[in-house]
Amino acid sequence: MQITLPRIGTVAAWRQQVRRLAAAGIDPAAVIWSVGETAPDLFAAAPPRPAAPTRLMLSREAVEGIEMALMHSDPERFSRAHALVLRLSRRELRWGDRSDPALRRLLDQQKAVGREIHKMHGFVRFREVTPPGANRRAFAAWFEPEHPILEAAAPFFARRFGDMDWLIATPTLTASCEDGEMRITETEARQPPPEDATEELWRVYFAAIFNPARLMVRAMKSHMPQKYWKNLPEADLIPGLIRAAETRVRAMHDPGAALPATLPGPRLRRKAPAGRS
Repeated sequence: MQITLPRIGTVAAWRQQVRRLAAAGIDPAAVIWSVGETAPDLFAAAPPRPAAPTRLMLSREAVEGIEMALMHSDPERFSRAHALVLRLSRRELRWGDRSDPALRRLLDQQKAVGREIHKMHGFVRFREVTPPGANRRAFAAWFEPEHPILEAAAPFFARRFGDMDWLIATPTLTASCEDGEMRITETEARQPPPEDATEELWRVYFAAIFNPARLMVRAMKSHMPQKYWKNLPEADLIPGLIRAAETRVRAMHDPGAALPATLPGPRLRRKAPAGRS
């Protein structure tokens, strides 16, 4: 049995289908899941023989965890979650039991999706695209998440930027908000918006607040993974700031030392250290 889920509302559609399959007693192993338009399987097996129906009974924690894990990019996530829902409902498995390989995999994917949503909230960079004569300012952004998280992440931007019109495009889906109303559509233009006048100001600000004395490259790359750098206007400053950090720290401790001849971004004014012990 082949089930194709829509790209928009994928999790809700999966939930509806699982309820139907559980009521019909369909074995999860007999179901092939996919997302978007899929060519029919010419070699599909005969419809599975139904077994006893399963009444779905899950805790709220389990429902929320499973639905978040379904936003992972793993193509096996729908099948794995389907089987786990039945096992949890039959009390064959306890939610949170990491000794079970399938549940441990789902819990790890739940965490990965949560981290990705958090990173999206922090690393989206808007560019102004307000047309001449418009009554409201408009902004657009391009973001390339590792997992299909846009529908879960977009409400944060709707709450925070409700006083302006905005659009966030990803390679598959686009979230847009006009006059306070948000909607999700499939992406048409798969490219970043043009640079705006504030982008260079942001780069100047980023270079100005960069503290070479507190530089920890490994920690920085953990909080700001390099996979996001290509869409961050300030990211091309980072290699130069790292190279110049040691010289700048020496200059901070030795007022007679000279700063590097060239620094990425604006030239920073030398300051004496803020209190020595």
